[in-house]
Amino acid sequence: MKRYGKYVRPYLSAFIIGPILMLTEVFGEIMLPKLMSLIINNGVASRDIRYIISMGIVMVLTSFVMAAGGIGGAYFSAKASICFTSDLRDDMFAKVQEFSFKNIDSYSTGSLVTRLTNDIQQMQNVLMMGLRMLLRAPGMLIGALIMAFMMNSSLAVIILIVIPVLTLSIVLILRTAFPRFTAMQEKLDRLNSGIQEALTNVRVIKSFVREGYEEEKFKGMNQDLKDSSLHAMKVVIVTMPVMMLAMNITTLAVVWYGGNLIIGGSMPVGDLTAFTTYIVQILMSLMMLSMVLLMTSRAIASVKRVNEVMDTKIDLTDHEAQRKELLVKEGRVEFENVSFSYSGREDELELADISFQVEPGRTLGIIGSTGSGKTTLVQLIPRLYDATKGRILVDGVDVRDYSLLHLREGVGMVLQKNVLFSGTIEENLKWGREDATEEELRQAAENAQADGFVTAFSEGYQTELGQGGSNVSGGQKQRLCIARALLKKPKILILDDSASAVDTATEARIRETFGTELKSTTKIIIAQRIGSVEGADNILVLDEGRIIGQGSHEELLKSCSAYQEIYYSQRDKEETVPPGQAVCPGEDGRPSLSKEDREKTAGEEAGKV
Repeated sequence: MKRYGKYVRPYLSAFIIGPILMLTEVFGEIMLPKLMSLIINNGVASRDIRYIISMGIVMVLTSFVMAAGGIGGAYFSAKASICFTSDLRDDMFAKVQEFSFKNIDSYSTGSLVTRLTNDIQQMQNVLMMGLRMLLRAPGMLIGALIMAFMMNSSLAVIILIVIPVLTLSIVLILRTAFPRFTAMQEKLDRLNSGIQEALTNVRVIKSFVREGYEEEKFKGMNQDLKDSSLHAMKVVIVTMPVMMLAMNITTLAVVWYGGNLIIGGSMPVGDLTAFTTYIVQILMSLMMLSMVLLMTSRAIASVKRVNEVMDTKIDLTDHEAQRKELLVKEGRVEFENVSFSYSGREDELELADISFQVEPGRTLGIIGSTGSGKTTLVQLIPRLYDATKGRILVDGVDVRDYSLLHLREGVGMVLQKNVLFSGTIEENLKWGREDATEEELRQAAENAQADGFVTAFSEGYQTELGQGGSNVSGGQKQRLCIARALLKKPKILILDDSASAVDTATEARIRETFGTELKSTTKIIIAQRIGSVEGADNILVLDEGRIIGQGSHEELLKSCSAYQEIYYSQRDKEETVPPGQAVCPGEDGRPSLSKEDREKTAGEEAGKV
């Protein structure tokens, strides 16, 4: 409750006024049957028209007061619950933004969306209903019981028999409901994840003509949710008939027993009418309480899921950073015997004993087969993950001693998956730097070879991008993401295979600007094409999370067989093989050379260079 107290305090007046105003409805509902009995017993019986009219006016005024109280109570209850959940949603979203990649990996996107929307909405619904019924239902129950006993205590005993039976029924229903609502929310998670995945990848689905498969997959998830929802709603469906049955049986018993009292002359007709109304009010209050409790059981499942997110321990913070005020000024990067495992286990290392250094303004190329750990390695620099062992230094300082803000401000990163957001091209580029001038923005686009196609659009930099940049090509998307990173003017620029969809001529022009416009920036380039990194000052060759080669292009051609393998596999098909070499066609039609032949040719290639 301490967690949620902070969301109550700003709206405490609404939390108090709402239930209090609902008490006016309770007062009116308790008084109206009594006033009606007085009219019947005194006015109708004696045919006193003046008495009937005067009491009727009192009833009308009471009804107006009830209406005013009900409207006010409903308004303040709505205000309190909506403001409460709005603030909670803000904090929950902020919490998710603090998640490290490892934290995010533990939840599906659909699950987080469901928790931020549906689960919080369930909390809002039960809070709104609870505030309206907090005093109203107990007040009506107690008030009607008191009035019933005041009128006829022997007749009121019937209620005391029914209440325990109904209470036991409600408890059994709630115990059955809770696990069913939890399961229903989990199925909703799965459905939302499936919808998000299908809509995000709709172009792939259409290109592979897999609409039918996705429809069947969705039908299965939707059917699971339907079955789970029906299973849970059966409890709700059973509650109402049970309550109505108890109400009708009790009413019949009261009318039968009360009718005998009237015949015997020991009870006025008006009192039986009022008593019957009080019986209905008592049972209705119990029904309202049962519905609130039923909604609460569903909300408890949602609260549990919200708490899971809010209680998630952020495994990557800067709370223990020693030099939070420090800025990245030079861009020197050094890895000292770094090992990393996503699971944290030393027998499942993705990177093992990585050591290298990049001086400020220099260029490091990283190349290797798919799954060799290239992306994982560069993600450790801005602390998207933390190293399992070893140290990563930026400007001679352990990255864990920087504040996350200052460290990441000094690092520009173009991820392997290029992401653009809905909005204009200008708005997307300004993610790099919000206060960038139009001239700076255009210069960054020119350096990324993006200005040409952007200005070709009729709206230029004000062109609206579809969700995820769906209305630009893959190569254009990559160039916009590079421009966004360049606009940041980082001290360290990381390009994670960010030119894979760009033709070689355009890529060469982009690399040329790096040499002229980013002389003081440390550049780390991950690529599949050797042509993208052969001009780097130093190149790392990774294989299964280990460095198996390090040096310049010329040095690696002489010393690293894996680099030679990549180099020759990418040579043009028409390139001739040096005389005397044994040639065997590979699977792709290119010459396949023995290790000895490759080393000999590598020496010749290095000599040419």
